[in-house]
Amino acid sequence: MTDSILNSTKINLGINEEDDSFDLEIMTHINSVMLTLDQLGVGPVGGFLIEDDEAEWWDLLGDDPRLNAVKTLVWAKVKMLFDVPGTSFHISALQDQIREMEYRLMVHATPAPVFPIRN
Repeated sequence: MTDSILNSTKINLGINEEDDSFDLEIMTHINSVMLTLDQLGVGPVGGFLIEDDEAEWWDLLGDDPRLNAVKTLVWAKVKMLFDVPGTSFHISALQDQIREMEYRLMVHATPAPVFPIRN
């Protein structure tokens, strides 16, 4: 499996990674999702941008396996922008999945509050 953010997203969309016909459009959508991730507190400080198929998931996520949901979130949000599902049921299911992943990633990225101990 490829570690390239662009190529793995293309594969999940059903596009051969060798086909570069839609690369610009897909990269534009991926970069839109990167803003969402930044606002959720996921990824490098200052944001993240892909410009080709060289950017890898490790560059974005490091080695934290708890952030693997980011891959699915990127695919799902790009799917909604690039290739909208054909039925309202599929759209609704994908939107629910996106909301849940965004919530879980936000919870993971938000430090737990420290409460003082009272005596």
